[in-house]
Amino acid sequence: MGKSSVIKLNSDIYTVMLRLKPSIDLTFSAPVWRMVIDEQTDTLFTENRNTENKQVTFNAVNLINGNTPLNDFTLPERWLAGMEAADKGILLLHGFASDSSPVHKGITAVNASDSNILWTDYNNTFDHLTVNGPVVFDSRIMPRKLYLADIQNGTKLGLYNQKTDFSVKSNIVYPDILRAEDVPFDLLPVSPFGNIVHYIGYNNYRIVSLHAQKAGNLMQLLYVWDDTMTVYEDILNIQIQKLQPEAFILYKKHLIYLKNQTEIKVINL
Repeated sequence: MGKSSVIKLNSDIYTVMLRLKPSIDLTFSAPVWRMVIDEQTDTLFTENRNTENKQVTFNAVNLINGNTPLNDFTLPERWLAGMEAADKGILLLHGFASDSSPVHKGITAVNASDSNILWTDYNNTFDHLTVNGPVVFDSRIMPRKLYLADIQNGTKLGLYNQKTDFSVKSNIVYPDILRAEDVPFDLLPVSPFGNIVHYIGYNNYRIVSLHAQKAGNLMQLLYVWDDTMTVYEDILNIQIQKLQPEAFILYKKHLIYLKNQTEIKVINL
């Protein structure tokens, strides 16, 4: 058995015996806007945006050993950049066609192990990731032609071949959206606001996030059960104004969730 944990909601105190605890618990200086996982190295990357300062930063944590090779990494372009994908320890970033357009343009490849920029291509744009490398195109040329690129140096290796350049098969599992009455066990700890829960079953674990009202406040909660009892729970958001999207994913044996927009926690199941 694990340690006793006290969770305070308003004036009430709930005490549960937790058998699980986070293997990774990180708090960032700015909200997490996007996450991608490099499945070759089991590394989670985050795109963090400080809207007040107009600063985007990038972070990374290895899900196996907890190492953080990237910490608030920045580009010379403070704001108009974002993540595309990650593979083999390399993070691919994009720019934008203009400061008023959501259209992506350009590619910058960053080596996560040492934060060095490996290459930058201002003309080509990322399309998708394959088992053989990223697929790119030059937006100046119509009709669009897709090329396979070398992720190490950005060199075009030839035309994209969908018969051999297969898309990367992901191990990420997203929760199902269920009505409360369709959750495959007998009793939820609280009545879900909106009658909706997010659910994943994994081995003997059942993972649920839901919204609930307490003293007029809307909050988002996470629960993990095994066959006999609650083994983990956490408050994801409190005093929120509207229903939030799914708050967790499952990657291999790792339950990954976002708390208060700025915290990433990982539970090994």
